[in-house]
Amino acid sequence: MARALFASDLHLATARPAAVDRFLRFVGEEAARANALYVLGDLFEYWIGDDELSAPDGDPLAKQVAAAFRALTRGGVPLYFMHGNRDFLVGEAFARDCGANLLADPAVREVGGVATLLMHGDTLCTDDRDYMAWRATARSEAWQRELLAAPLALRRERARALREQSEASKKGKAAEIMDVNAEAVREAFERHRVSRMIHGHTHRPGRHLLEIGGRTCERWVLPDWYERGGYLLVEDGAPRFVYF
Repeated sequence: MARALFASDLHLATARPAAVDRFLRFVGEEAARANALYVLGDLFEYWIGDDELSAPDGDPLAKQVAAAFRALTRGGVPLYFMHGNRDFLVGEAFARDCGANLLADPAVREVGGVATLLMHGDTLCTDDRDYMAWRATARSEAWQRELLAAPLALRRERARALREQSEASKKGKAAEIMDVNAEAVREAFERHRVSRMIHGHTHRPGRHLLEIGGRTCERWVLPDWYERGGYLLVEDGAPRFVYF
């Protein structure tokens, strides 16, 4: 029985111990029985560099998460990781430590016999122009090089400040601006020539059907883990949500 699991927007942080406990049970139980686990971004509330795993003052949570993933992959379950808007600094060192495969965003994978477009989802939110401008800056090599050159403690302070700015900015925006743009979704389906899409980011879980070029396409939006949490299970080709 083929079982692929998809999760995103876990936002793991030491300040959210219930979510961390839920993650550890999920990886050790549900994911351990799967044929593959896909994490489509925002695994962490923020990630400030792979040296969290090796530095003496590294975050214990980072090492705990890496150890859970390492046990999973050593047990024979493939792990695929895609960057989100909070953890885009996850790099090759983290992937090697966990045994994870880094996925480009977007990526097309065959899931249950269906070519499926996988995305974090933030690039679909084109109406949020402030965020898209910030994304372009934060994904630039120069910006990342400057940040990673700073000591871990300074990076943590900067990450917390950016998080506070982000939350303040959201309060002044209409909810529709932070959701996906319909034309961006349609263009992604057409460009990649698929009929199924799975993404996170918007924290608005659901299944959406749309007609594109005479084809019925489905878009699955993954739940976040701030409260109830859950994941998408594709079992023998059939997707369904599983909530905790």
